[in-house]
Amino acid sequence: MADEIKYEYTTVRTVRGTDGLVISKMRKDGWEFVSQTPGTLRSTLDFRRPKKPQPWFLIGALAAVLVILSVAIGTAAALSGGGESSDESDRSTAAMSEEPSVTSAPTVAASGAAEVITPRNNPEFAALLKADSCDDANLDFAAKYEGRTIAFNGSIVNMAPHGDYDTRYDFLLGPGDKGPNTGIGPAFKYEDVNVLELKLTGKNVPDTIGVGDKFRFVAEVGEFNADQCLFFLDPVSTRVR
Repeated sequence: MADEIKYEYTTVRTVRGTDGLVISKMRKDGWEFVSQTPGTLRSTLDFRRPKKPQPWFLIGALAAVLVILSVAIGTAAALSGGGESSDESDRSTAAMSEEPSVTSAPTVAASGAAEVITPRNNPEFAALLKADSCDDANLDFAAKYEGRTIAFNGSIVNMAPHGDYDTRYDFLLGPGDKGPNTGIGPAFKYEDVNVLELKLTGKNVPDTIGVGDKFRFVAEVGEFNADQCLFFLDPVSTRVR
């Protein structure tokens, strides 16, 4: 049917408990919520929205113009090229074959290595470090940069044994140098890690670490739990400041 509505579809994976926020954001962008498939830790949300009609009459007119131009150019080339000698053509071809080829130098992006995100090179991350721990900016950043590596100056806000283990801990980290008095920024969490997994570096690596200690944290972006307002990270390296 000519009047049948055609849709485009997209699927979004979310941390369970944040479905409402994601659906609200998608609706603002014109998407219609279709279905939800719950999982153990994540949910899969399906959306659709009407496809924008294509201006076919303009596309057809442009194609016709291109055909006319190609015919005119071909005719002009044939008329003007009749007086050229084959020797000139051969010399031109030989000159082209003698020109050295230019190969672009490989870049970081071409090699597949992604740049480490810092407050200096990423405005979104700089804003996140000043936002509230429950702000929507946490969910947006986690969804966009999950799996990427970030680096920031921070301190240990809290440190507690994980479960019944006395060698594994849950670390609560905050941006800045205020330790347990940190009042701004996300509540970053390392969950169930030992001190060796922090990969401590620097000139004066301490034998023990505790609440209030200041470090340069390099970590991989994980999930954001909107119910607990916790932003999960995985440690990559930890430099003493």
